[in-house]
Amino acid sequence: MPKEHAPWNYECRYKDSCPHLEGLSTYWVWGEYQRSYREHLEHWKVREEQNKELEKALKYIGELEKENQEIKAKWQALHRRQFKKDIKINTENLQDPPETEKKSRGAPKGHQGWYRREPDHIDKTIIVEAPEVCPHCACAKLAPLYETKDHLQEDIVLQPRTLVTNFRHHQAFCPKCNRPVIKAAAGELINCRIGPTTKAAAIYLRYGLRIPYRKVQELFDVLFGMPFVPASAMAFDRKAAHIGNPLYEDLKDKLRCLPVAHADETHWRENGVNHYVWYGGNNDIGLFHIDRHRSTEIAQSIFGDKFGGVLVTDGYASYNGVNPKARQSCLAHLITKSKNIKEENLLKDPEFRDEKSIDFCNSVSVLFKKACEIGRNINEGIIKWEEAGQFKKILYSNIKSICAKKLDDEKSETLRLRLLNPKKEYNRLFTFLKYQNVPATNNQAEQSLRNIVIFRKICFGTRSPEGSYTHSVLPSLLLTAKRQGKHPLAFFITLLTSNINSAQAALYRNSS
Repeated sequence: MPKEHAPWNYECRYKDSCPHLEGLSTYWVWGEYQRSYREHLEHWKVREEQNKELEKALKYIGELEKENQEIKAKWQALHRRQFKKDIKINTENLQDPPETEKKSRGAPKGHQGWYRREPDHIDKTIIVEAPEVCPHCACAKLAPLYETKDHLQEDIVLQPRTLVTNFRHHQAFCPKCNRPVIKAAAGELINCRIGPTTKAAAIYLRYGLRIPYRKVQELFDVLFGMPFVPASAMAFDRKAAHIGNPLYEDLKDKLRCLPVAHADETHWRENGVNHYVWYGGNNDIGLFHIDRHRSTEIAQSIFGDKFGGVLVTDGYASYNGVNPKARQSCLAHLITKSKNIKEENLLKDPEFRDEKSIDFCNSVSVLFKKACEIGRNINEGIIKWEEAGQFKKILYSNIKSICAKKLDDEKSETLRLRLLNPKKEYNRLFTFLKYQNVPATNNQAEQSLRNIVIFRKICFGTRSPEGSYTHSVLPSLLLTAKRQGKHPLAFFITLLTSNINSAQAALYRNSS
């Protein structure tokens, strides 16, 4: 039966003092109950708000921990790449290592040794008497032999002197100039107190051997007795760069006509301001250009706005404006990129690692290494060129399979999307399997810039635009001369003493 409700006008006689409530007023107890219920609801509301704030804080802490792990892993990876790990060996309780077959030092078996060439002449012969006491065991009972043993020793002769030439000119009077005139003899630089051999040698020491101006001046003073100030060595460079400017511009024209060219850039400093050294070339020629910017306009000024050959580069976007016939991305850069991402992942704590990203980086590295091996086998004739197209299809199928799934690691995901993007890497990953004589890596450009990078550490850059231009022209001519099989010293002598046509003939194997 349902409970019966009290009448509407019912009033409890224990309202003010109820014996069941230990004499408390029922009206007061009911009021306290209602107030406690409202407080209970308010407490639950505060608790829910605090739970939301706690969840938000925990999420933010998790993001900070993840970011901290990434920064820490990045720093450790950078430190490991720059410095070798300091391994301290505890000599106490050190057990003998297991006996293993030691690898012999030196060249591998079957490698042809290097022997010094025999001198083509003998300047003097010194007769050395037989020893009376053995130099090995100090035995004094030596028996004379009738056979002799020749020992050829080649050395240099230091003659600290200069060759002073007096050019005695017969003059002729020019009625147009209204003054007497003379002509330059072979090997003569008019109005120059220092000859072309000294200037050419100073230029070669500066750019070929990367010796500072003051050391060049000291070397000439000590070894040859040829005194001049360091500023004179700089003037030699400026003069040679001015004369060689037509050859430098001709190098640009030849570069734009190459069927396959390599390109890269690195940092440079001009008067403390960041600049860049651009490189373009192949195994026959090389060109450097120092500029303030690293933009598409600079790439176009070197290669033109429509390069007709295949351009081998890294992933830098400025080369897109060159519009080459085809472009090959450096697979070595991508291998290194995937290794660095994997290394940073492994340096994180286990709960922050992305195992799928590690597997992805391993797969990318293995695939591109295999692609480079295929390229080498094609160049060596182990794989026929007709089979390159089939390998290209297989490699593209593998890269699609590797990059099929999304990754949680941000850097790995960026690399995955880059490899799949036709406007970035995808269409230029395996160009070397479509065009002959195209390498899979850009090592040629990296090695070409190596001397410039070492030179940058020695001279700390240049001080003026004239110096940057000189450091663009002369290293370009020197590198091209080497690749053409010409000695740079002989070329610089010809550049300083002859006309531009003779200098061009001295620079190239075939100047036509």
